[in-house]
Amino acid sequence: MGKLASAREYRMYGPTRQSRNRAEYINAGLYLFATVVLISGFAAQFSGEPRSGLVLLLIALLIMVAVNVHDMVAHLSGIDFRLPNLMELDPQLALVEFAVPLVLAAGALLWFLAVLFLFLQAQKGYRYLGWERHSLNMVVAGTAMWVLGSIHNVCQIYERADAHVQILQQTVQLPFLMGSLLFLVGAILNSREQAKKEHHGLHLLGTTLVWMSIYGSLMFFVGGLANVVKVFKMQQMNGLRLEKLRGGALERLMQGREGQVPLIIEEQRRRSARLPAAAAGEPVATSTMPAVTTNIPTPYKDVLLGHAQP
Repeated sequence: MGKLASAREYRMYGPTRQSRNRAEYINAGLYLFATVVLISGFAAQFSGEPRSGLVLLLIALLIMVAVNVHDMVAHLSGIDFRLPNLMELDPQLALVEFAVPLVLAAGALLWFLAVLFLFLQAQKGYRYLGWERHSLNMVVAGTAMWVLGSIHNVCQIYERADAHVQILQQTVQLPFLMGSLLFLVGAILNSREQAKKEHHGLHLLGTTLVWMSIYGSLMFFVGGLANVVKVFKMQQMNGLRLEKLRGGALERLMQGREGQVPLIIEEQRRRSARLPAAAAGEPVATSTMPAVTTNIPTPYKDVLLGHAQP
């Protein structure tokens, strides 16, 4: 599975700037570590103790769920959790910054449950035979959600981001999409193979699925490594332009943070309050300022000219 690769300026991984940078580094590093564990888990299926590989898969998938949830919370906190108010002005907030980590985390959770069922079946000795079909279906559904999230991740629109940032984005997004497609192909082929044979337990992870998963995990590793480089570049390069909120969403966010009401809306409220009073024949309260007369000092030249005239 992939992870969200966004160039948004409004992302809040921590309360302060230093903690935000540190948390974003940890987020990228944990995902890279999870891809290594994922590769090791699938490679362990060819060893003499494949159950240890399932434990590694469970650990890697759990880390990936946590990383994607962290991405979603970081981007929502960057806009003060005002997604319903801002997504009508900037739809990419809902389709990318919110939907991508949510869909990817849901796909990883389905994979986690499928592997957990296989692990319990191997531990308890085929007492959970009814879970086999559900496990295979969850594997296919989870990989399909990874592909959907990766497609949404690629379909991002840039208006203000630098070309350098866009290149970094593509180096992260494309490996995630290719890895998700490899997982999906392997899951579909494995499901068709298992439908023709009677396998139980660990044998449900066929050779085709394991090899395709190893290749897909390698693509995830490449994307995770590129993501670490992207995070480093985005934090170290001064003056690098990132993508801002569009369609008036930035102005609405700033107005909400400052607690200010636009002048046009305030004037409309005042007029709407005056109209019922005028229709009822009641006097409308108007602000009357007393006339203040001030003695403006006359320049000395004008005084002399005034006295000189007859």
